[in-house]
Amino acid sequence: MNAQNTTFQTVLDSLLDSKKEFPRRYLNQFSDMGTLELQTLQDVWPRIGLSRKLSLLKELESLAEEDTLVSFDDFARALLNDPDADVRIHALRLLNESEDGKLIPVILHLLKHDADVNVRAEAAATLGNFVALGELGEIPAEAYRQVRAGLLESAHSEDATRIKRLALESLGFSSDDDVVKLIEFALNKRDSEWQASALTAIGRSADDRWEEEVLLGLTDADTRVRTAAVQAAGNLALKSARPILLGMLEEEDDDDVTTSVIWSLSQIGGEDVRTYLENLLDQTEEEEQVAFLEEALDNLAFTEDLDRFELMSFNPDAFDEFEEDEEDEEEDEEK
Repeated sequence: MNAQNTTFQTVLDSLLDSKKEFPRRYLNQFSDMGTLELQTLQDVWPRIGLSRKLSLLKELESLAEEDTLVSFDDFARALLNDPDADVRIHALRLLNESEDGKLIPVILHLLKHDADVNVRAEAAATLGNFVALGELGEIPAEAYRQVRAGLLESAHSEDATRIKRLALESLGFSSDDDVVKLIEFALNKRDSEWQASALTAIGRSADDRWEEEVLLGLTDADTRVRTAAVQAAGNLALKSARPILLGMLEEEDDDDVTTSVIWSLSQIGGEDVRTYLENLLDQTEEEEQVAFLEEALDNLAFTEDLDRFELMSFNPDAFDEFEEDEEDEEEDEEK
């Protein structure tokens, strides 16, 4: 047995030992697994307790959010037929950024036929990434047609409301006229969950035709609707939302909504945004919040650079001015 196999056997032994906490340093061993390691893990998987399995999968989800270089696709794919619904749900979540078109038939099957409603709902959410890839032409046209058809069927079905709402949210990436009608239908329902899902779909649409609906949602009494509207305003970079969002920084009571407001402002940029975010950073002592505000300011810098270059593309003289500013800054630094 080579050193690599010995190392992975140590990982498996730790996973099987439910009396001790599973070391976080072993999580990377589940990324880009080889055939032998995956088969060995599948052999011992039935002997691992359910709580241990779920704890591992949650840790892997957390690591995937922190580190874009890891990929748990092979491991997650092997769990899509696991007998436990919660395991299948977490496996789908590990695949929510996968670009492997071979997964599409499997996930569509779960959407249509899984016995657990929560698994079907998670499958609807996971397919959203493939809608986005389809719009960009990064998966075969026929595969994209199947994804869109499956989600539209679910959105129009008599299935559970949550499945239909998540199908709508995933379809938000699509430019299909049928999706526009679904969004309009959801917005007109007197139901906050449906309205929030419609706004989520709008935020993914890259279509500013919905500007008025988004601005209206920013002042909604329901937290879910406000949050979805705030995120949509940021994703669509609606400059008309900026004054409202800046006001929400001072008036909003819900911490989650406030967090969304900060990030959306970093996506929109413009007058006073940097000042507001820097003032918030100066007043914040909590380490996690400081890190988030610094990330938002980095994103704001990206937005500002993007706006600057877009301006130069319309005004050639602005590029010369930009170069002169850069030269002046270099001269000042040399002094």
